[in-house]
Amino acid sequence: MKTIAVVIACLIAFSGASHAADITAPVKEIMDATRSNWAVNNSDWTDIFDTSRLDHLYSRDFVARYQAAAQFPAVDDDGISPFDYDVIVNGQDACPLEDLTMAAAPVVDGVAEVTVRFKKSACSDAPDAKDYTTVRFEVIEEGGKPVIDDIVTENIETQMRDSLKATMALIAKGQ
Repeated sequence: MKTIAVVIACLIAFSGASHAADITAPVKEIMDATRSNWAVNNSDWTDIFDTSRLDHLYSRDFVARYQAAAQFPAVDDDGISPFDYDVIVNGQDACPLEDLTMAAAPVVDGVAEVTVRFKKSACSDAPDAKDYTTVRFEVIEEGGKPVIDDIVTENIETQMRDSLKATMALIAKGQ
């Protein structure tokens, strides 16, 4: 009987660990693409909001907000993206990403926060070149799989958090 209890406890612990790993899967895919985008000698830019990624990495609400914002492209010759910057590095310029870490917090009220930290300007001589950038992905379960519901960056100037969903809502209003 004691052996059965130990086996059940191990199975529960293992299933929880695998679920925690699954929660980071959409974030890992986005960060792999972002890392590749800023790699040395990379000429092929990966759109983290292309149709295939919108279909499987993001929540329905996020996709609806993105599609509404996409009606107002940031660059006329692009015609598709509502952003004129990389929303992950939170800027138009970056170096190859260094010292990237990812950590998932426990699910609270249906949302798991996956925190990603990296150095985006390590190749620069700027005084803040060695500073870390922090991006928080809010991940929910939808249709039985983890999806990104928001991407939150930290505004270095204001020390506030900026929600990408809130930014997309403003863009969709023409602001």
